[in-house]
Amino acid sequence: MSRRERGPEQGPGGAVLAAEDAEPESPDQCLSLLPWNRFSAWLHCVCVVGFDLELGQAVEVIYPPHSKLTDKEKTNICYLSFPDSNSGCLGDTQFCFRFRRSPGRKVSLCCFLDQLDRDLPVYLKRDSAYYYGYVYFRQVRDKSLKRGYFQKSLVLISKLPYVHLFRTMLKQIAPEYFEKSEAFLEAVCSDIDRWPPPVPGKVLQLPLMGLIMKLRIPTYRDKPGTTPIVQNMHQADAQISMALPTVHEVDLFRCFCPVFFHIQMLWELVLLGEPLVVMAPSPAESSETVLALVSCISPLKYCSDFRPYFTIHDSEFKEYTTRTQAPPSVILGVTNPFFAKTLQHWPHIIRIGDIKLPGEVPKQVKVKKLKNLKTLDSKPGVYTSYKPYLNKDEEIVKQLQKKRPTEAQSVILRRYFLELTESFIIPLERYVASLMPLQKCISPWKSPPQLRQFSQDDFMKTLEKAGPQLTSGLKGDWIGLYRHFLKSPNFDGWFRSRQKEMTQKLEALHLEALCNENLVFWSQKHTEVETVDLVLKLKNKLLQADREHLPVKTDTLKKLQTHINDIILALPDDLQDILLKTGTT
Repeated sequence: MSRRERGPEQGPGGAVLAAEDAEPESPDQCLSLLPWNRFSAWLHCVCVVGFDLELGQAVEVIYPPHSKLTDKEKTNICYLSFPDSNSGCLGDTQFCFRFRRSPGRKVSLCCFLDQLDRDLPVYLKRDSAYYYGYVYFRQVRDKSLKRGYFQKSLVLISKLPYVHLFRTMLKQIAPEYFEKSEAFLEAVCSDIDRWPPPVPGKVLQLPLMGLIMKLRIPTYRDKPGTTPIVQNMHQADAQISMALPTVHEVDLFRCFCPVFFHIQMLWELVLLGEPLVVMAPSPAESSETVLALVSCISPLKYCSDFRPYFTIHDSEFKEYTTRTQAPPSVILGVTNPFFAKTLQHWPHIIRIGDIKLPGEVPKQVKVKKLKNLKTLDSKPGVYTSYKPYLNKDEEIVKQLQKKRPTEAQSVILRRYFLELTESFIIPLERYVASLMPLQKCISPWKSPPQLRQFSQDDFMKTLEKAGPQLTSGLKGDWIGLYRHFLKSPNFDGWFRSRQKEMTQKLEALHLEALCNENLVFWSQKHTEVETVDLVLKLKNKLLQADREHLPVKTDTLKKLQTHINDIILALPDDLQDILLKTGTT
């Protein structure tokens, strides 16, 4: 019996149990509990969006059939899966979009997915509020159809930002799907449901319709800027059809080529979370450019919203185009000429022409005034009145003007952005680390000490001796750039993340301090009430360590459990029975 005939697993009362709604106890159980669990680790669903003369765009197929999408989500997918009517995209086009999940949806995922997320670099972590859509759109002339054109999109919906992987997959399966239709799609999904989970750091082999893709998902332990390359086929890997050098990176040089002379200013605008619009001739160019912009501040996470492809039908259209308030911190990729008028009041607009052939470097173009942007036919360039804080780095411009393969240019550009971001963030990392209390302040008999408050003035004072000048030769108003950054969503997101890490570290150190005490001896000198209170607190500590995944060694946790058992065994029998059964809050 095929998966389709068997249908999804059902829970009590006939309720469908999608993989997302199951909360098993361990990763191994999680993988074997339900059909579609493995599939759900990679994709939410696969959609086919077609064009109906009466209805317009419509979702024709959702696979697996039990996948849940709200009407609002389906509407967004419909409009975002087709190029705007003014984009004459004949032939095949690939692009990517991102849209909000409907509020009130259950967000729980299989336990192992949360574990995997913790091992990812911060910029690859899932954002449970959004889905990505990866699109392969085909538009060809067909006289047998009333409209005269065949127009259809195959769309992968996922929470994972693995742009290169899903783009590669679609390139393999979409052309065949358009020839073979639905039975082929079912076979593809069955293949994906046999994939191993997306474990960071492991070399994975993913079978797909007779091919095998080999790849490695980065981990937070990887040195920034290094991509441990999955080596191409060794003799033992004769069955490997393709080795992917990356799961998520876009071709930076190709994307930035049209605005090549302004890359440093664009890095500042993205770092500061400034509102940015990318106006491009097609969704392929708009989505690639937006993704390149978001990635240019890596390893920092871009913490505001970004839409690689945004249309006038988007459910957030009014929210993002209103003139009654300042534009929000968001990067929008658009193709419809209507936006040239609607978003004229936005402070920073990047106009992309057709992306040139690899290796072609454009002539230098000055930054243009916003009032000169009237239509989408305006000349390519950057329209803004923004004055960069840092002096222009002429060296990188010279370097990239040399003729090289586009892959090599992208590597140089990625390294340049990485060094710039690290020079900027290291002084902040150093200062925030100094807010951590000293280990000697941690007492097992008191609550863990608090982190000291972040003081902008104190931080600014550190820059004179330990600022970015230690790692970067760039001159300019670094102080002004920091002041602006400290008010941005990117600083807020980065600081919250660091704060959480350091608080967890303090909790872990406190737990270790408790383990190093002779707790049984302590309990013998205190009343039964105090001893019971201690046992309950220690049990809660163990629960917290597990729940929050504190950075504690397994040996420490075992040692603490032994302490708890020893204290309980020293108590009267009636109390032992109660405490051995007692859970924790």
